[in-house]
Amino acid sequence: MAATPTTPAAAQKSGMAKIIKFLTKNSMTIALIAVFVLFYFLTDGRLLYAQNMSNLLLQNGYVLVLACGMLLCILTGGNIDLSVGSVICLTGGLAAVLSTNRGWNAYVTVLLCLLVGLAVGIWQGYWIGYVRIPPFITTLAGMFIWRGLGRLVLDSKTVPIKDKAFTSLFTSYINIPGLDVISTKANPVDNPHIWSPLVIGAVVVVVILLMTARSRRNKGKHGYHQNSALMDYGKAVVVSALIMWYCYLLSQYKGISVMLVWVLAICLIYYFITSKTAFGRYFYAVGGNEKATRLSGINTNKVYFLAYSNMGLLAGLCGLLCLARVGSVSGQTGTSFEMDAIASCFIGGASAYGGSGTIGGVVIGAMLLGVLNMGMSIMGITDSWQYVVKGGVLLIAVIFDVVSSRKSGK
Repeated sequence: MAATPTTPAAAQKSGMAKIIKFLTKNSMTIALIAVFVLFYFLTDGRLLYAQNMSNLLLQNGYVLVLACGMLLCILTGGNIDLSVGSVICLTGGLAAVLSTNRGWNAYVTVLLCLLVGLAVGIWQGYWIGYVRIPPFITTLAGMFIWRGLGRLVLDSKTVPIKDKAFTSLFTSYINIPGLDVISTKANPVDNPHIWSPLVIGAVVVVVILLMTARSRRNKGKHGYHQNSALMDYGKAVVVSALIMWYCYLLSQYKGISVMLVWVLAICLIYYFITSKTAFGRYFYAVGGNEKATRLSGINTNKVYFLAYSNMGLLAGLCGLLCLARVGSVSGQTGTSFEMDAIASCFIGGASAYGGSGTIGGVVIGAMLLGVLNMGMSIMGITDSWQYVVKGGVLLIAVIFDVVSSRKSGK
């Protein structure tokens, strides 16, 4: 049968459709780049100072960690966890009291606080998954309960962390002996001899290129459809260039923070779980059609239970990260952190109805919020207007998701 000839008008229409599809799929990435460029000019280039770029990920580390767990909750049907900020107060306060007031070993303190966070998640996951109490109600109750317990643990005081062993687990910087020369000057920006970020960045770039080549080879071997070599390797080169640029900026400041390693490790682990494992697909299946998922033999109660148990564990880790970075915990620690995590997920493309969303999108959403916060802070814009802008960005992202879903017939 002869192929139907393609007219110029049809070809032009097809080309426009591909462009629109590309722009829709990468809308948040484009928005992130646009915001970067905008604030670069609005701040006279101060946004891209090495110290600011180093702090960008560190200040938003808790958002990224929380958002990875929040995404699993959202995937199950647009559900959220309102209690994570209070869990951060509880676990961070417990760690501060045990370490500073009781003199506990740093490693024992960290392990206990992670177990407390996990126990909180198991408690809430049981009521949500097996008793089927609505997640909003369960976690709203938890928001009050864990905040109250956190304040009781702290005795309504601000408790500092003084254990160097504890803080070094999260806030120290990686230095390669014989390669990095630490500055003795008061201003760490004056240190010109921190090469470890460039070395580590180069290793990561090599891994990315090898994985791209391996992926293409495996797809070709099994006859799977794949993008052109130019697109795949072009994407890998762009990502590699951004990584090396960021590592160069880190080398101009203090180097790579251990906290950054924690955050990136969590993001990579959850990226693997959600995109490469059958277990990760269960969350998407439950959010897509819970009844069909249950009829296919998947224990949907267990999926809900694991989503919220996992959220409690990550909130416990965030309590430790916040304590180490800020240096103290009070009864207000963690307030509105859950909102930043939820906003990062929705801005990053997670569906308000559940069933879709990626860790990559979550990272983009968190970075977009982080750039907005940092850019407006550098410009001296008050917190009130920062809340207005963040709320507007969140609303636009959700409207975009809802409209796109209707047009695609979802």
